[in-house]
Amino acid sequence: MRPILTPLAQSLPSTVPFTGPEAIERRTGAPFRARVGANESGFGPSPKVIAAIAGAAGEVWRYGDPEVHDLRAALAAHLGIPPANVAIGEGIDGLHCLIARLIIEPGDVAVTSLGAYPTFNYHVAGFGGRIVAVPYADNHEDLTALAEAARRERAKVIYLSNPDNPMGTWWSAADIERFIAQVPDETLILLDEAYCETAPPDTLPALDIARPNLIRTRTFSKAYGLAGMRVGYAIGEAGFIKAFDKVRNHFGVTRLSQVAAIAALADQEWLASAVAKVAAGRDRLYAIADDNGLAAIPSATNFVAVDCGRDGDYALRVLKALEGRGVFVRKPMAPGLDRHIRISVGRDEEMDVVAEELPRALKEAR
Repeated sequence: MRPILTPLAQSLPSTVPFTGPEAIERRTGAPFRARVGANESGFGPSPKVIAAIAGAAGEVWRYGDPEVHDLRAALAAHLGIPPANVAIGEGIDGLHCLIARLIIEPGDVAVTSLGAYPTFNYHVAGFGGRIVAVPYADNHEDLTALAEAARRERAKVIYLSNPDNPMGTWWSAADIERFIAQVPDETLILLDEAYCETAPPDTLPALDIARPNLIRTRTFSKAYGLAGMRVGYAIGEAGFIKAFDKVRNHFGVTRLSQVAAIAALADQEWLASAVAKVAAGRDRLYAIADDNGLAAIPSATNFVAVDCGRDGDYALRVLKALEGRGVFVRKPMAPGLDRHIRISVGRDEEMDVVAEELPRALKEAR
């Protein structure tokens, strides 16, 4: 007999929020020539990280430190805050699951933007919450409308990514601070800063570790090049951070992941070089879009959203045509955003493939 699922679990679809490039390669039987769809860092981690992983490989028989003490201490020193204000988890997605588990009860409302990064919605649904989505405004998440929805719905949590995924747009620190002030005190503000390292200097507000209804999440998956290691961290008020210990998987962050993240954090020179390569790659993608008569959205992330100039069906045909030519990209699916494709910055040889194949894909899609 199969295990008996809860009514909530029975009501949920069996979904994978993102189709991985590996699944597409298995289906087509051909490897991608340009893996520029998952917002990974094709520049990889620091050589010092690779050496640290190699040096610790013989210790994989040991569990990782369940308190993640050394990494928490290193992050706290880097951020200039106490370790009590930092929580570590299995990437931002793992942290978002824990946040949903801590605060969402059946029927609770989570406010987000229609088409924003979807996995927080996935976790909210998994705990019986209800999503209220606010449309984007001019390719930006609408801060005023989000705050108004939180007040109207008496929302338990409001989700905002800055810089934004999937559009790459961003708000200034001053704009975010005004938004935070507009949100009711009883609503938790979940500020996803996965792309903070590639953003302009005036994007991030100063860390406020005293505000109990603000939690910020960041990751080693993007600029640090550790997507496969699954290490994210949350910054917040100490009481809320302590609550993670009630529900987290205490052995979820592996020994090698902890070693890798500590080494990555220590090599800020490599981080700076990766950020510079991302900036140059964005400029290359802007030029490729322009060469093909398309409009690229200015981005503060490691990807660029490109307006294909027609509707969502046409943009999907462009995506499929690129896929058939060995170029892995993704696209937003929400109305108003779905006319875009989203191309991650890649290595020079991958950008060459994009430049070569995009005009052919556009011709096929037409």
